[in-house]
Amino acid sequence: MVKDELTYKVIGCAMKVHNTMGPGFQEKIYQRCLAIEFQRASLNFAREKEQVLYYEKIEVGIRRADFTVDNRLIVELKAVVHLEDVHLAQAKNYTVAYDFPLGLLINFGGKSLEYKLLFNPKYNSENSIIL
Repeated sequence: MVKDELTYKVIGCAMKVHNTMGPGFQEKIYQRCLAIEFQRASLNFAREKEQVLYYEKIEVGIRRADFTVDNRLIVELKAVVHLEDVHLAQAKNYTVAYDFPLGLLINFGGKSLEYKLLFNPKYNSENSIIL
């Protein structure tokens, strides 16, 4: 699967941050660094944009993904040694809740940068997670 230009740019920004900072910092630090790289790459993004969540058309809460990029990509960050299924589920749920076609889960906690591209099944009936 070939990534589109937007996800390619976001992953490139994340690689720059990981190469510069390395593992071992809190997620907030990586979020701040990534915002700097997004600005340098002239990406249109918002940090922690609120999204109302519904259960059977009843508002049940508000959630904030780490980033929304170009109003079509959710970027969720982690700083853990290994990604687990719960992290994938969270990022996929954000992708669906924000009604975006793509989500990107990025982990800065390992020796190498780790990322997973997720697809909203509403927009893509094939695989909803690319590992």
